[in-house]
Amino acid sequence: MPDPRVIEFHRLHEAGTFVMPNPWDLGSARILERLGFPALATTSAGFAWSIGKQDSRVALDEALGHLRALAAAVAVPLNADFQGGFADDPEIVAAHVEAAASTGVAGLSIEDSTGDAEHPLFEHALAVERVAAARAAIDRGGTGALLTARSEGYVVGHPDLDDTIRRLVAYAGAGADCLYAPRISSRDEVAAIVAAVAPKPVNLLVNAPFVTVEEAAALGVRRISVGGTLARAAWGGWLGAAREIAERGTFTAFQGLPDVESLLADG
Repeated sequence: MPDPRVIEFHRLHEAGTFVMPNPWDLGSARILERLGFPALATTSAGFAWSIGKQDSRVALDEALGHLRALAAAVAVPLNADFQGGFADDPEIVAAHVEAAASTGVAGLSIEDSTGDAEHPLFEHALAVERVAAARAAIDRGGTGALLTARSEGYVVGHPDLDDTIRRLVAYAGAGADCLYAPRISSRDEVAAIVAAVAPKPVNLLVNAPFVTVEEAAALGVRRISVGGTLARAAWGGWLGAAREIAERGTFTAFQGLPDVESLLADG
């Protein structure tokens, strides 16, 4: 029997629009849960920064440990930013996905970027095979985790809407439950993707104030995430205060700060 959080995560994708913000550690996860968000998602970048690494430099065992810790810390569904599955080969991706799905997450995403600047996206057929392998791994493991397939063209400097749609449609056919093209920032492009993969739900990344939740809902978006942007906002405040001390010897940033103890208080 699937975890109740997995069942709830699937239900959230059936109708309406929900926001799934991205914590980067246990404290941010617990506070976001207490703010009333119905689901959360990890951020590979935010987690990497929290342990002093750049994005995509986190090891598989570190990522799995992070997923276990966050899934155990909150009662709401948690989606895993599982990058490219920490492998190129579909069979190895499948093994890693099965391990990730067993950590307590309610869903996970697999992306099609290679990390190779000259060939930034996996060739189409291989990319589809990787999604299909992830689907088979989840089904084999019996967790019921929701699978999101991401096409990274707009992230890696290949902002081709037709190719992005072609990939997302193929990923839907390979078994993805939700489709996602990060860095899309045109409402017309969002609407085109929603229409192309319907009735499958679409995740929209909002990392700049180009749309509201209400406007995204009107476009047919089912799920909104913010990636590493909340973590960047936190780093922005921290860096501003630290630089003021280092460069000016003043402490004016130490005003109007939140009572974090009360935010994390039991009950």
